[in-house]
Amino acid sequence: MRMSRLFARTLRDDPSEAEAPSHRLLLRAAYIRQVMAGVYTMLPLGMRTMRKIERIVREEMDGSGAQEIRMPIILPAEPWKVTGRWQAYGEIMFKLVDRHGRELGLGPTHEEVVTPLVAGELPSYRDLPVNLYQIEWKYRDEYRPRFGLLRVREFLMKDAYSFDRDEEGLHASYDTMLQAYRRVFDRCGLRYVIVEADPGTIGGGANHEFMANADVGEDLYVACPNGDYLADLEAATPRPPEPADTTALEPLTEVSTPSAATIDAVSKLLGRPASNMLKCILFDVGGRAVAVLVPGDREVNETKLARRFFPALVRRFEDADFASLGLVKGYVGPQGLPDEIMVLADHSVRGGKDWVTGANKSEHHVTGANAERDFRVDEYADLVQIREGDPCPACGQPLRIERSIVVGHIYQIGTTYSEPLKATFVDEDGTERPYVMGCYGLGITRTIAAAVEQNHDEHGITWPRALAPFEVVVIVANRDDEQVTAEGERIYLELASLGVEVLLDDRDESAGVKFADADLMGFPVQLVVGRRGVDAGTVDLKLRATGARSTAPLQGGGQAAADLLAAAP
Repeated sequence: MRMSRLFARTLRDDPSEAEAPSHRLLLRAAYIRQVMAGVYTMLPLGMRTMRKIERIVREEMDGSGAQEIRMPIILPAEPWKVTGRWQAYGEIMFKLVDRHGRELGLGPTHEEVVTPLVAGELPSYRDLPVNLYQIEWKYRDEYRPRFGLLRVREFLMKDAYSFDRDEEGLHASYDTMLQAYRRVFDRCGLRYVIVEADPGTIGGGANHEFMANADVGEDLYVACPNGDYLADLEAATPRPPEPADTTALEPLTEVSTPSAATIDAVSKLLGRPASNMLKCILFDVGGRAVAVLVPGDREVNETKLARRFFPALVRRFEDADFASLGLVKGYVGPQGLPDEIMVLADHSVRGGKDWVTGANKSEHHVTGANAERDFRVDEYADLVQIREGDPCPACGQPLRIERSIVVGHIYQIGTTYSEPLKATFVDEDGTERPYVMGCYGLGITRTIAAAVEQNHDEHGITWPRALAPFEVVVIVANRDDEQVTAEGERIYLELASLGVEVLLDDRDESAGVKFADADLMGFPVQLVVGRRGVDAGTVDLKLRATGARSTAPLQGGGQAAADLLAAAP
């Protein structure tokens, strides 16, 4: 490939809409172009890198025993309604109606397609296990697309689905995929951690995210300094406190709190810390009222709450909801709540006593509220948003919060989809049993962005060799010099014959422009042929990742570049 023919026009200035380094550099280096918010055209350089990631993924998926299929993007609504995800996805799913009035959706994931497929094809336990995967475009109507390829409406993903007869088989399939993902991201040159995660709208039980460390990542995880614990922020569980000593308790006392409907206002009025306040937050969960209790200095993690009740929809109470139950917004407390309201409390509530909470009366609170004596708790659960410094659940050391990009997510979803979709096989004893499933997602286009976030400097991208669209760029510094041009062409052909993916910069541009573009585009090795070098019988070499420069004999320039490439990260 010659740069003079390559469909790639670099940008000298940073695009105004680009916030993240990967967004800025992929636009400037002519890897992508924006069509609209959250939708991009992949240019030839971007396509080459994307195809390299796809090839790595296919090799590892095929090597692990998975088989590739292709499922449609446009999907019928009916199976999604059966599983409850048509409602749970809400506005993030692109929905449409065809000319016959049939509801359809653009696939954000494909559990509702692959599960009936396998049920129709593999009816016996003898057919199991099986793992099917695809590499396909997915669609999600993000409210605020940003950061280039990191939060988009259209993205390329590898999704795989394992089907086993029991939990033991699922665990084996899951471990196979976990190890395959390790190999994929190792080969892509990413620095990543594997953390416990929240299953989100996929559902199921145990699951893990592969998180690539990045300064601009929107995904947070907590890490123990001792290395005892790693978890996604939405799934992280702080160490529960020791139960409070309840041998001496305050009496339950109603106090007037005029114009104090917030934690801060009540705390200041009564001179008590926010940690002594007890929030009683009401939610509508699939049409049922649920009260959630957390200390006043903590926030409810609504993702954890949604997971507890998945697939039922969870939303905070609105004004009309309070009125319908005769409750006063801002002054709700757990004591005396109607029996039909379920009361959930975070584990941290066990560590406190003599709480200040709402009196269920306008402009009044109570002091000395204690669980069991004054109010019931139907269930204790992990419900708070974790924060920096919370104790590690394993060793008690203060946790720290790190920033990252999720590039892969694997799930043990069990029978979450096979049961409602009535996808069963006949087991050895003749009984029908639902398939026990695993789900495994890997972001192809996200991996491109994550790699750039981890591999760039002030001049441009510094691709790891495995993902670089071209491995070596041969720069002809003096295009109007016939001998220099001829030597550049010779070395270009020499590198191609050695199996190197090489690009020849033969443009009628200044050497400075060519050097800047080579740095910006990020090819691992640069080889420069110029007048002075030809006169001296040498070529100049540069390793992009480190900036290290060297010279090599003109006649052995191609082999020298290939040798330098072999040492590149």
